[in-house]
Amino acid sequence: MTLSVCMIVRDEAQVIARSVNCAISVADEVVVVDTGSVDDTRKIALSLGAKVYDFEWTDDFSAARNFSFSLASGDYIMWLDADDVIEEEDGAKIKELASKGGFDVAMLRYVSGNLHYFRERILKRSMDFEWQGAVHEVIVPRGKIIYSDAEIVHKKQKTSDPLRNLMIYQKCIARGICLDERQKFYYGRELFYNCMYGQAIAVIEEFLGGDGWSVNKAEACRTLYYCYKNAGRGEESLRSLIRAFLYAPPRAQDCCLLAMHFLDSGDAECAKYWYMRALDSPEREDDGGFYDGDYKTFFPAIGLAVVFDRLGDYKKAYEWNERAGSFKPSDPSYLHNKSYLSARLSGGYNG
Repeated sequence: MTLSVCMIVRDEAQVIARSVNCAISVADEVVVVDTGSVDDTRKIALSLGAKVYDFEWTDDFSAARNFSFSLASGDYIMWLDADDVIEEEDGAKIKELASKGGFDVAMLRYVSGNLHYFRERILKRSMDFEWQGAVHEVIVPRGKIIYSDAEIVHKKQKTSDPLRNLMIYQKCIARGICLDERQKFYYGRELFYNCMYGQAIAVIEEFLGGDGWSVNKAEACRTLYYCYKNAGRGEESLRSLIRAFLYAPPRAQDCCLLAMHFLDSGDAECAKYWYMRALDSPEREDDGGFYDGDYKTFFPAIGLAVVFDRLGDYKKAYEWNERAGSFKPSDPSYLHNKSYLSARLSGGYNG
């Protein structure tokens, strides 16, 4: 079985060599579609052996990705972004996976900082998969779907225009295009990212009244939590967070946010309960949701250190802070707590 890697790029001269070399290390063919670069992106990609094609940008990521897929000749197609990286160990897993075949969609973990989630990454070309959505494009998996522990690491180096995605959505709406449920979800998030809280709330509430994916609805409730919180509407913020439980079991993030709410309200016992729930949260990485491991490890541990300090149990506070330090030994909060709690336990704290 052969593998084509497809990329859509624009003005990525700073990172294109890294990503193309990663693609070449796993693929039989690398297809790079340039959507209007004015730097050396095309020249660098060509020099490394990629097949480079031009595509006129139409404010539609799916259109560009579908064009790139149409140029691929491999039995399987894998997509990459210009700032994605494949480590050597993961590259070996990908090559073995593609060479054996026997699947229609391979879901690979996508890692961006602390956040990671599974994406449809390697697709059987004969299935004629198509990208959907002008922004935050997606291929809906079908057929035989497998999950791999191979990772793609997103290492962003340049700052994107924060209004780009929002403007694409608004242009679609102005042209009379009706956003599907998934696009409503992401449109609401883009409004939130740009601090347009009132509009974000309206769009997300509309999304929650539709038939979108339950995991997206739970995530939408978390976005509502932040929207209402930033808008100074605390009670509605809390209700939005609890509302997420209607769509999916509480995630560690939900539990930590609830714990922080009770801690801020002066209820240390309730805060302790919810931090404990975060530690034993049963969430899975492959349920389609965003996963941030800090909410199951560092955040509840350091939160419990604060809780037990508030309760006057400095020994337990120190122990929980040490547990937090085992996850992030150079974190400033951990180091500050360590100094403070050591002084508390030794009797040298002066207040």
